Amino acid sequence: MRKHWYDQQTIYQIYPKSFNDSNHDGIGDIPGITAKIPYLKQLGITTIWLNPIYQSPQVDNGYDVSDYYQVDSSLGTMTDVETLIKTVYEHGMYLIFDFVLNHTSDQHPWFKQALADPQSKYRDYYLWQDPAADGGRPNNWGSFFGGSVWAKDPAGGSQYYFHLFDKRMPDLNWKNPAVQQAMRDVAEFWVEKGIDGLRLDAFIHLAKADFRQTYPNRTGDSTPIISDMFYAHLPKVHQYLHDFVAVIKAKHPDTYVVGEASSADPHLMVDYTTPGTDECDQVITFRTFADDNTQDDPSFSDTFQPRPMDVTAYKQNTVGIQAALADTSLPTLYWNNHDMARVATRYGDPDYPQASAKALATALYLQRGIPIIYYGEELGLTNIRYHDIADFEDQTVPTFVASAQAAGKSKVEIMRMLNQTHKMAGRGPMQWDNTVYHGFSDHLPWKHGDTDDMNAQAEIADPDSIYHYYQQLLQLKQCAPFTNGQFIMLGSAEQLFTYLIDDGQKQAAIVCNLSAQAQTYLLPFVGGKVLLVQGGATYRGRQVTLPAWSSLVVKSA
Repeated sequence: MRKHWYDQQTIYQIYPKSFNDSNHDGIGDIPGITAKIPYLKQLGITTIWLNPIYQSPQVDNGYDVSDYYQVDSSLGTMTDVETLIKTVYEHGMYLIFDFVLNHTSDQHPWFKQALADPQSKYRDYYLWQDPAADGGRPNNWGSFFGGSVWAKDPAGGSQYYFHLFDKRMPDLNWKNPAVQQAMRDVAEFWVEKGIDGLRLDAFIHLAKADFRQTYPNRTGDSTPIISDMFYAHLPKVHQYLHDFVAVIKAKHPDTYVVGEASSADPHLMVDYTTPGTDECDQVITFRTFADDNTQDDPSFSDTFQPRPMDVTAYKQNTVGIQAALADTSLPTLYWNNHDMARVATRYGDPDYPQASAKALATALYLQRGIPIIYYGEELGLTNIRYHDIADFEDQTVPTFVASAQAAGKSKVEIMRMLNQTHKMAGRGPMQWDNTVYHGFSDHLPWKHGDTDDMNAQAEIADPDSIYHYYQQLLQLKQCAPFTNGQFIMLGSAEQLFTYLIDDGQKQAAIVCNLSAQAQTYLLPFVGGKVLLVQGGATYRGRQVTLPAWSSLVVKSA
């Protein structure tokens, strides 16, 4: 495969509102990010990904865009963005922006005009449907944010508009060539401003099936049901994606395009990233993860019940993706992002917080692929712990709460489950030092609650910290055989994660114990050089001894 600049990157995802507050209002901002570029450079980051910074009512923390050409005033100004781009460039790094192309805010001028004048050209920028024969919603398709995908025309008309997410986030009509052109114009504006790439949010939903279809259910009622087959991965997505990317790459061929394909299986990942198709360079799928649901409590909803990792299923998912993409594209390697709980809380071991964070990082980031580190992950940052149900800002939470209460669960138990599993608990402020509000701000943060005692300043000063381990791991990732090696999964006991990276000249064996029980393992070769070790792992000859949550990386002689 041809090599591009983005084939050898380590990406760091920043949730702007939660990273660093420079203007004392409790909300992270662009100048705050700029101030921390040296920190990221020192860690070993080469590319920064920002969640949306466009003008927005903040119904969905920036994913509801009201003006793609303006920076949200809570985050800074266009001048601040230009300074950030310049600073990133001066540090020899790259910058990619989240790009929301499936929907807009209902406060966007296009949608306002669509409501004000049904004969306006902007009416066709969105998806409208007449009521069903009984006067109700056109079909029973369910929104990802709860309830129906259909909302009544707020201007009083008889039609409904389609919203896959919040009703204040209407979906765009990608059948309309004017919409396609408008979104290409926005993307080109930012690329020409100096950013290096785009993370395409929810692109798999651009095409929708015929709205006259209803999802069959046993009761025959109209209760909304998540109906992915009607609005995910439909064939037209490829055409829309190609037409969007090809135009941008024709003018700016080095633009990096990574797509959020949350429900993509390995074969779809291949389809979206096949070289020469002008679609995505890489995609991000959620299908890597595997939770063990055998201990779920059947007496109430399983939506936010905490679960440990199913290590065997995770290995199966990993090898399936690696095998499918081996001759096509690079997988994206990540443990967490803004749409899920933090890995330290989700899969880490509270009895071995440092060791489990290091072992999990070793298991993932030396694989063939591009690491994506979620801000604070390099510190072992855990979920923030809220005190109120409203803090989760999620329409689906009350349903879970009601189900758990009906099963006799207390508020303390319910909050514990939500704080362990909910994505909003993973969006707490970055912890920089041990001052008030952990140095994120001198003002009460926009998201606040109980936090664990950890911070960047202390970990930088501690040579045995998670921070320094990530630093070593990311440095190793830039060396042979990891720069160009193939991934080979090795057989092992259930709680071990073991694989080879082989570049045709040298091999490296990565052996990780993802449990609190001591394990042993037989290396596939004798001798070699230890490249990285943690948790007290040792080896002699071919025999590796692994205490709880330990790992060893050894290169063949």
